[in-house]
Amino acid sequence: MAKFQSNQIRNIAFIGHSGDGKTSLAEAMLYLAGATDRLGKTADGNTVCDYDPEEKKRGSSVFTGVANFAWKNAKINLLDTPGYFDFVGEVKEALRVADTAILVVSAKDGLKVGTELAWDYAEGMPKAIFVNKSDDENASFEKVLEGLREQFGSNVCPVFVPCNGTGAAKTYYNLLTDEAFEFDAKGNRKDVQATLEGIEEYQHQLTEALAETSDELMDKYFSDEPFTKEEKIEALKAGLAAGSVTPVYCGSAITLAGVRTFLDSIVDSFVPADAKKAEKGVDGEIAVDQNGDTALFVFKSVADSFGKRSFFKVMNGSLKKDTTLLNHTTDQNEKISRIYTCVGNKETEIDELACGDIGYTTKLVATNIGDTLGGKAAYKGIEFPKPYYRLAIVPKAKGDEDKISTGIAKLLEEDPTIQYENNAETKQMIVSGMGDIHLDILSSKLKTRYGTSVDFTEPKIAYRETIKKSIQAEGKHKKQSGGSGQYGHVKITFSRGEDEGLTFTQSVVGGNVPKNYYPAVEKGLLEAIQKGVLAGFPVVNLAADLFDGSYHAVDSNEISFKLAAKLAYKELVKANPVILEPVGALKVTIPTSFSGDIMGDVSKRRGRIMGMAESDRKGYTVIEAEIPSAEMNTYAIQLRAMTQGRGSYDFEFVRYEEAPSDISNKVIEEAKKNAEE
Repeated sequence: MAKFQSNQIRNIAFIGHSGDGKTSLAEAMLYLAGATDRLGKTADGNTVCDYDPEEKKRGSSVFTGVANFAWKNAKINLLDTPGYFDFVGEVKEALRVADTAILVVSAKDGLKVGTELAWDYAEGMPKAIFVNKSDDENASFEKVLEGLREQFGSNVCPVFVPCNGTGAAKTYYNLLTDEAFEFDAKGNRKDVQATLEGIEEYQHQLTEALAETSDELMDKYFSDEPFTKEEKIEALKAGLAAGSVTPVYCGSAITLAGVRTFLDSIVDSFVPADAKKAEKGVDGEIAVDQNGDTALFVFKSVADSFGKRSFFKVMNGSLKKDTTLLNHTTDQNEKISRIYTCVGNKETEIDELACGDIGYTTKLVATNIGDTLGGKAAYKGIEFPKPYYRLAIVPKAKGDEDKISTGIAKLLEEDPTIQYENNAETKQMIVSGMGDIHLDILSSKLKTRYGTSVDFTEPKIAYRETIKKSIQAEGKHKKQSGGSGQYGHVKITFSRGEDEGLTFTQSVVGGNVPKNYYPAVEKGLLEAIQKGVLAGFPVVNLAADLFDGSYHAVDSNEISFKLAAKLAYKELVKANPVILEPVGALKVTIPTSFSGDIMGDVSKRRGRIMGMAESDRKGYTVIEAEIPSAEMNTYAIQLRAMTQGRGSYDFEFVRYEEAPSDISNKVIEEAKKNAEE
């Protein structure tokens, strides 16, 4: 039997804005629980959850750290997520398997954009809030709580508060138990007498929120009857599980103040792993049976030089090592030879995990993030945002292309918010990510893990060419050098075609061009349109009608007519050729207050506003526009800057349109320059 059963397990994810202390709070918990013997600091690069070299170098989380520890006969699986916008994929992975999301907010700095976004990511699941840095001299718990309730509603209610609303907290009050504490340097509690001045409003906010959890408490609330300690604890449990109550705690991860109390609450009041009776499946809900068939959901993958670690949650039944399970995505069996749990990068091998527990295994051959192993049906995957920040990869060393492709293929296994393509048309390796830091880290991983260094440059745009007027062109290929000669002669009408590619027809009369040479003419044109006459881009929407020509009974052959067609094609320069640029549909969702700025920016990017509508999200507007793809490569970063990180968008190619003359001239000049090089 597993050491911890489902009802003893708490799966929590720390989310919030970068710099508010998520990793520090995780470090404090691990230290107090005895999972580590020292209290690490992010600035020193020695915390448990930020063990990757990139995290140590940057002094902030880049990946979701996984750690487990025991507290009061319970097991807490802690998922410490990054707060920076580029790594939202990591947050989505953690929230998919967590049972409670904990927003970490700074008592000094208050609500930030990352707090709001994290709240949205955790929509529909139990949430709690820890106000960190409450002992900072510039802290203001009262102001932060007011902001939280204003932003997220009155179901946000205080549970553990400083006795002074502003400034550095020394004494704290537990509104559930009506006890006051001070904390020593090791985070130990000391009971003290505290004035209730300033606490009454917090008491009112808590009882108002808890009263919503049952009719009995609502009656007592309206009768001004006090709630008992037991009633408040049970109501908090019920409210958290239902998502109708969001409790707020406070303390300091650095001085450990309030962290023990928070740990106690996690064990006593937070949602246990056995609370879920059903999980979301691809085709509807899947009932949870702790004693049923084993089923796992893979939510995270780490692929490094030592192999691949696949992190999973036991969704059904229990898992024992040496179990073989079917992957519902790849339809292949995978053997779970070994099971591990971890505290950062320190692993422990175990024999069994109960339903709802989290662990990882190695050496899975055909399993990726979002896959279901075992069970009778597949669980719903993780909805990752699309990466739109595109850059072209330039190897620093010649011949590294294969090494780069291999390395990126491995990195794609652990980060679905990266996309990669080897564009045959532009002859560039294109990588897409969530932002500049995201791709900078990809570059660092390629160097440290796979020994290849790269630079980034702007991706080339896949332009097209077409013609605007009809012309009659003639091509004659004639060659005589002893023996059999070559002779092919064609007259072709070129015009704008309806179909995307080449529309080839024949109207030759009198047999001036024998029918057996028609395919050669068409083949010659199909090869020719791969390079336009202006800048060498493929030609589209071209109609070609072979209406006349001549042949030689001895010297004519297929190659001669193929070359003759190519000679005629060169006369397209007389058909008013133009450059076409790709245009896409932009759908940007932003706070309504930014609408004017965003529409102005779209216009500067040569975009056309197609419409505006209210978003499903309160206070947000959706702007739809059509905009050239050339203007969108760095839009992900610029939109983030313009909207303080609150904006998001979708962009999809729609069609090609004629480029303005200044853009066309620039493209043609660039093509000439490249040809000369």
